[in-house]
Amino acid sequence: MRVLIAEDDPVLADGLTRSLRGAEYAVDCVASGDQADHILISQNYDLVILDLGLPKLDGYEVLKRLRRRGAKVPVLVLTARDALDDRVRGLDLGADDYLTKPFDLPELEARARALIRRGQAGGSSILEHGPLALDVSGRRATLNGSPLDLSARELGVLEVLMMRSGRVVNKDQLAGQLYGWEEEVGPNAIEVYIHRLRRKLESAGVTIRTIRGLGYLLERP
Repeated sequence: MRVLIAEDDPVLADGLTRSLRGAEYAVDCVASGDQADHILISQNYDLVILDLGLPKLDGYEVLKRLRRRGAKVPVLVLTARDALDDRVRGLDLGADDYLTKPFDLPELEARARALIRRGQAGGSSILEHGPLALDVSGRRATLNGSPLDLSARELGVLEVLMMRSGRVVNKDQLAGQLYGWEEEVGPNAIEVYIHRLRRKLESAGVTIRTIRGLGYLLERP
């Protein structure tokens, strides 16, 4: 899952980035509202963590423009403003949740998981594909009811494929969900994860097909 953090406090931004990457999210970070607005025009995210007090373009305006473009991405607003009017304004402009500074990182991570689950899985934390089940929130997969031993990257690839079951997913889409801007992607990394997943799933009849020149397809059961 891919997250954009728009926060101009470098210490807080670094802490959020480290925390979410440690929870196996791909994280990008910007420090101004105009950067956030520009990136959100061209890039897709599963969650935006948005500070209201951004320079050059405040968070309210970023949020207003985002929703005006019809984007449905969940937005978690972070702010030092705890007045009721500020919270109401943010929610009325399209924020999905609101967290006042200072806050505890475990609470932010829990809210992030809930928003991503709501946005990507229709409110359910469980994705199912025949004998395969993935708990998006708990980051666990099972095959025929038994735990499936997957690395964090393998789990990330599987999650994207299950979200788009029956549709072709290309390498760039997979890499974009697994890695942030600053993380290097090896030339064969995606192929390696796909190969490992196939070995672990083939015994149960779960098939990941390679569509030459296009990408990968998790066939419908």
